[in-house]
Amino acid sequence: MSDDQPREVAIIWAARDREVALNLAFMYAKNSRLKSWWPRVTLVIWGPSAELATQDPGIQEELRALAQAGVELRACRACADRYGVSEKLEALGVEVIYTGQLLTNWLKAGVPVLTF
Repeated sequence: MSDDQPREVAIIWAARDREVALNLAFMYAKNSRLKSWWPRVTLVIWGPSAELATQDPGIQEELRALAQAGVELRACRACADRYGVSEKLEALGVEVIYTGQLLTNWLKAGVPVLTF
């Protein structure tokens, strides 16, 4: 990877669809770290996915596996608060923060942002 290319990828997981999470967003995030495609991978739980993450044991197991692989897990605090799941996400090891500025910084820096 040359010095002028982004050294990280951001993955926004917003869909409340379990299959999209497991077979697209999570699969790419985990493989990106395990196969060293990107030095830094961040998965952002945004919108309705926040609720699914706190209700589905299979999703929770996969989030733990993502963290173990080195994927940074973050969640949108505004979304999580609206769904009443901020504390549950934090208990899963997810950093719950306001993400608007974070997303803006990535976009301005040319960081690839994938949305599922």
